[in-house]
Amino acid sequence: MKHRLFILIMFLVSISIVSFVDAKTNDIILLGKVIYLDPGHGGVDPGAIYKDLKESDINLEIAKKTQQVLEQNGAIVYLTRYGDYDLAVPNTINRKRSDLSRRGNIINRSNCDLYLSIHLNAETSSTWKGAQMFYSDTNNENEEIAKIFQETFKKHLSTKREYKKKQTLYLSKRVERPGILIEVGFISNPNERYLLKQNSYQQKVANIILEATTNYFYDN
Repeated sequence: MKHRLFILIMFLVSISIVSFVDAKTNDIILLGKVIYLDPGHGGVDPGAIYKDLKESDINLEIAKKTQQVLEQNGAIVYLTRYGDYDLAVPNTINRKRSDLSRRGNIINRSNCDLYLSIHLNAETSSTWKGAQMFYSDTNNENEEIAKIFQETFKKHLSTKREYKKKQTLYLSKRVERPGILIEVGFISNPNERYLLKQNSYQQKVANIILEATTNYFYDN
């Protein structure tokens, strides 16, 4: 009986040590890394909408939760916006372009180690679903980042979508720092729309982004 109890105690201790080491490893990998999160849209530009649900609001909530978990693991994290507003120059003719240009300038000037632009997708058909990563070739690291993030989202959300190069994204093709655009899910899909509104699901997405970010910096 005493022998079994000793084995059980040692087993529990070993689990605790492994968990502690894993946590400390995350701290070391992300320690001091500067990460810029870009919650897409905001203000007069709500992005994709469904009734009273706005993409811009969900993007911001996910970004804030992601900021928290990244900072808990040693990263230095900034957001391009912290509330429901855009970054356009007042009274500009093309407000959308001004907003995206300023976001790009902020990220480029930051000299950050990684940027992640957080969005939701939408289609006329409600059957489309799944998270997907998009990247441009403005930085040699971008494709590898997209691959790592897509694999991590597949692992936890069972999405069947593949990461994709997309040169037409106004922000991505102007940002020279390493990073990608994350389409977390489809606001036009009833099931994903329901999930994306839930705090618990938003937190799950934040944790997936944390894992993918850690994997990227571990390999680089």
